[in-house]
Amino acid sequence: MKSPIHNQINTVFVHVRDLKQAVKWYGDLLGLSYKLDTVADPVHNIHVNHHTCLTLDAGPSELTKEFTPSPYPLFNIQSTNIDDAFNYVTELGYQIDSDIIRFDDVSFFNVKDPNGNVIMICEG
Repeated sequence: MKSPIHNQINTVFVHVRDLKQAVKWYGDLLGLSYKLDTVADPVHNIHVNHHTCLTLDAGPSELTKEFTPSPYPLFNIQSTNIDDAFNYVTELGYQIDSDIIRFDDVSFFNVKDPNGNVIMICEG
C-alpha cells in the first residue's frame, strides 16, 4: 500500500516562553530579517527553506507556558564552515552547550536558545 504521508517535514515546533525574544534569537542565528512589531502570540513561522518552517510556539497568551526543554538537540541547522559558525554564535553571545565535535565526515556543536532548547549546528 502506498503511504498517504509524504516524505517531507513541513514544520518543526519549538516551544518558547517569550515569542519576540525567540524570533530575535532565531532570526539573528539564521541571519534573517524580522520585524518584532509584527510578531504576535501564539506562534510565529520562520521559513527555513523549500517546504520547512520553524514554528516558534508560545501558546495561548492567557497561559504561562511551562515545559522542560529536551537535553538533546531538537534538530540541526546546516553550516558550510563549522569554525565560522562557532565564532559567529560566540560573537552573538549565545550559550554554547558543547565544543565542536569533529569526525571524518561531520562536525557539530550545540547551542541553547533562551528557553533551554538545544539546537545542533552541523557541517557535513
